[in-house]
Parts: sequence; structure tokens; C-alpha cells
Amino acid sequence: MNSKRWIALIIAVALFVVSIGFQTVTSVATADFDKLFNFDNKKFDEKVIEDGRGNDKIAVIHLNGIIQDASANSIINANAYNHKRFLEMLDEAGEDRTIEGIIIRVNTPGGGVVESAEIHDKIVGIQEEYEKPVYVSMGNTAASGGYYIAAPADKIVAHPATLTGSIGVIMESFNFAEFADEHGIDFNTIKSGEFKDIMSSSRPMTDEEREILQTMIDDLYADFVQVIVDGREMSEERVREIGDGRVYTGSQAQELELVDELGSMDDTIAMMKEDYDLKNATVIEYENNFGINQFLGGTVQSLLRTESDLIGIKDLLRESNAPRAMYLYSE
Repeated sequence: MNSKRWIALIIAVALFVVSIGFQTVTSVATADFDKLFNFDNKKFDEKVIEDGRGNDKIAVIHLNGIIQDASANSIINANAYNHKRFLEMLDEAGEDRTIEGIIIRVNTPGGGVVESAEIHDKIVGIQEEYEKPVYVSMGNTAASGGYYIAAPADKIVAHPATLTGSIGVIMESFNFAEFADEHGIDFNTIKSGEFKDIMSSSRPMTDEEREILQTMIDDLYADFVQVIVDGREMSEERVREIGDGRVYTGSQAQELELVDELGSMDDTIAMMKEDYDLKNATVIEYENNFGINQFLGGTVQSLLRTESDLIGIKDLLRESNAPRAMYLYSE
């Protein structure tokens, strides 16, 4: 091959490389890296459930399952309520300027006292700081802690057959003392103070211990009552009268003024649109982003799944042996 052909070949290769480089740069410039690598400020994707016109949006956030800040590492809890994620969804809806209203779809028998209070406070914070309406749409069950978080809502809508109410606090534990005596089982307990093993499963509870715990429950119940007094603008006497722990149907709750309207989720959306002139608003639900970080995290988690499941089981066993006060309705 003579020199002219070599020169022509080199020029052709150079032009090819330049062309490829130009196409690469163009692709990089036009690529949606925010979406691909999840670099945007939003933690959740938005699924449109009702089309609208303009920029106004209504966000629907679902609360399903027992309200508890449980470990999210175990496969046992993969589809369960995630407390941290739910609070983050509320934060995102509050901070997003295009979100004009929030609807929380509640389907829960309640749960932890602290977790319920955190959600309640978050809702009040959104109403006060961002001046956004928060509606609650009740599903099959919105009892105890489920009602606690609904109390501050600007409007509560229940299905006629919804189970709600169950206003109160409960704390339970097992006692195996008699069973242990019958089967010759001894418990060895070393403690630093008289009440360190209060609610122990290995012996009967004393009257003094019961009085201590009842005082705690009464204080937490008073907080529950005050939440309803403030949120529903009812008298304390009236709340204590109807808040004896029983559950009510949605229809009964409306008669007692615990809920405002009867209707479905679709009805609740229509009410918010009508009440706040949001007829053209787009209705969205939050979904978890699936960026590159989550992909890599999921891959790593799958490799460590066995170990994380064992840790989750251990946590469940530990929690089951630790009595705690709950805003919980249990059949």
C-alpha cells in the first residue's frame, strides 16, 4: 500500500472517530440523567391516576397496615407499612409547590403511640407551614391510631361500612407463671430496681405495678382525647363519652361527628376539587423511584438476604417480648 493510500485510510479513520465522538457528546447532552440516575430532588415518582390540565396537582398518599417503625431489611416486612417512607411522602407533598392538596387513604387498625403522634404532627405541620388542605379517605379500617392521625384533617370521609373509632390505648403481655409452675420451669431474674421487670411474663403483676401502668395509659389516653378535641372541635367531655374503646361504622361515626362525609376515595377527590376550585388538577400517587442507586442497593441486598432475614426474625422475637402502649384496634 503506497503512502497516499495510508494517508487516506488514516483520514477516514480520524473522521470516523470524530463522528462517533460527536454523536456521543450529542447523546450525553440530550440524555435525561436526572431520571436515569435519580439525581433530582424528588424521592418518589408520580403515577397519574386522574388526568388534569395545568400545573396544579392533588397528591394521594396511602397508609396501609399497622403503624409501626419496624425494620425494613427483612423480607417479612417487604410489603408492610414503612414509617420512614410514609413520613418522607408527606414531606415531599408538603414541599412540592405544584401540590395544592393532599389526600391520605387510611386503611389501618392503628399501631404505635409514638409513630401515630409523628404522623399527626407532620400533618399539622403541613397545614400550618404550607397552608395546604389535608383530607382523609377511610378504607376498610381506620381505627385507634388510624383515627388519631385522621383527627386533624380538614375533612374526613369514610365509607358507611368503615370500621373506625376504637379511641383508646392498650398494653398487653403474656403471663406464663402458672404454666411454668405446672411444668417445673424456673425463671432467674436479676434486676437493679423493684420495677425493672414490670409486666414480666414469669410472675403475677402486683397492684402497685398495675397502678403505675394504668397511670401511663391514662396519660396517653388524655393525649388521644386532646388530639380529637383540637382536630374535631369537640368538647373533652363528649370525646371521653364516645371514646370508650369501641369501634363504630362509618355511618355511626358520621352521626357522632367523628367523620364529616360518607363516600369513596373517588368521592373524596371530587370533594377536594370542588372545595378548593381544583377541577383541572391532576391527581397523582407517589411511587418509589427506581434509579441506579436503588438498582445497586437491591442487588447487594439480594446477596445478603439470608442474613437480613435472620436479623428481622430476631427483631420480631425481641419486639414480641417487649410490651408497649399502642393505639391499636384488635379483634
